[in-house]
Amino acid sequence: MKYFILLCDGAADEPLKELGGKTPLEYAHTENMDRIAGGFTGMVRNVPEGMEPASDIANMSILGYDPKKYYTGRAPLELAARNIPLKENDVAYRCNFVTIENEVMKDYSAGHLSTGESEKLIAVLNNSTDPGWQFFSGVGYRNLLVWENGEVIPTTPPHNISGKHILPFLPKGKLLMVMKKMHPILENHPVNLRRREKGLNEANYIWLWGGGKKPSIPSFREKFKKTGAMISAVDLMKGIARLIGFKVIDVKGATAFIDTNYKGKVEAAFKALEEVDLSFIHVEAPDEAGHLGDVELKIRAIELFDKEVVKRVLDFSQDREVKILLLPDHPTPITLRTHTADPVPFAIWDSRKDKNKKGLFNEKSGKRAVEGCRLLPDFLFKEG
Repeated sequence: MKYFILLCDGAADEPLKELGGKTPLEYAHTENMDRIAGGFTGMVRNVPEGMEPASDIANMSILGYDPKKYYTGRAPLELAARNIPLKENDVAYRCNFVTIENEVMKDYSAGHLSTGESEKLIAVLNNSTDPGWQFFSGVGYRNLLVWENGEVIPTTPPHNISGKHILPFLPKGKLLMVMKKMHPILENHPVNLRRREKGLNEANYIWLWGGGKKPSIPSFREKFKKTGAMISAVDLMKGIARLIGFKVIDVKGATAFIDTNYKGKVEAAFKALEEVDLSFIHVEAPDEAGHLGDVELKIRAIELFDKEVVKRVLDFSQDREVKILLLPDHPTPITLRTHTADPVPFAIWDSRKDKNKKGLFNEKSGKRAVEGCRLLPDFLFKEG
C-alpha cells in the first residue's frame, strides 16, 4: 500500500454573497476532489483549542504530531528546511519583507518579492546588523533571522493585519529596534528604487515574527513505522518534513503561488514512492489568494489543484493499491484575509473499493470534527 496526502492550503472558506452564498470550494469546478469524496468524508480540526490558527500548527497536526506537545514556534521549522543549525539558547524568527505606508500594513509580501531581490536585501541587512544577529535568505519575501542567546518575544504575523495600522501589533524591545534600524537601509536600496520606478510595492520594512527555540520531535518512522517524502515550495513544510525524517524534494519551478510547477510536483511525488511509503503534495496558492482577498484567484487556484494535482494522482492510483487523504490545513476566508481555527473538510479514498464512487468535497462534509493529530493514524492503519 502507498499513500498520498494532498494538501490544498487554505482552500476552506465561508459562504460569499458574490458566489450566491457558496464557498469558493462549493463554487469551483472540482470533479476530481469530488471523486476522492466518494470515499470517506468528514471534518477535522487541525488547530487545537487555544492555539494560533497558523499553518505550522495545522500541518503538524495533519502529520500526526500534537502541536501542544511538540510545537516551539514557526521560524525554527523553516530554519530546519534550510539545514541551518540552531543552538539550544538561540531563537529563530521569520523575517518578512513587507510594504508599510503611513503606518499601515499595505502588503505582507512586498508585492511577492522575488527570491533574487530578497537575497540582495538580506545581504545588506547582514552588513548592517549587530553581532549575535544573522539573517538568512528563504523563498521570496519569506526569510529568517537567528538571534544568538535571544528571547522569545510575542509577535503578530503580518498577514493577519493586512490593511491595519501596525502600532498595536509591533513587537517590543530589541526586535522593534532591529526593525526600525533596517527601514532607512531598505528604503534606499537599489532593489526598492527599481520597484518604485515600476510602481511595484516596495520591501521597505522587515517584519519579525514566529519566534521559537529548537524543537525536539520523534521521527515519522519511529512514530508510525513508515517513511515519507515532502513536495512543497514552502520552507515551513520542508522544515517540518526534515525534522520528522521525511525526504524533502525540491522541484524546479515550484513557486508557492498559482504559477507553481504542478506537473513537476506530482511527478516528483510518484518517483518518491519508489523509495518511501507516503508522498505529501502541498500547494500554497489557495492560501495566498485568501490572504490577498481575491475570490476569483482563489477559485482558479482550487480548480488548478483539482485538475493538475488531484486528477493526476487519481489516474496514477487506478491500477495500484493506494490511499489518498485530501484536505486543507485551515480556512483562509476571503473576507478576513487571514487564517481561522475552524474545522476543514477531509476525504479519504482507497483504490481497492472507491474507484467508481462520487461525492462532494466542501465545508459541508460533516458536522462533528475529529481532532487533527488523530486523523493520520486512522488514515494509515484503519480499514473501512
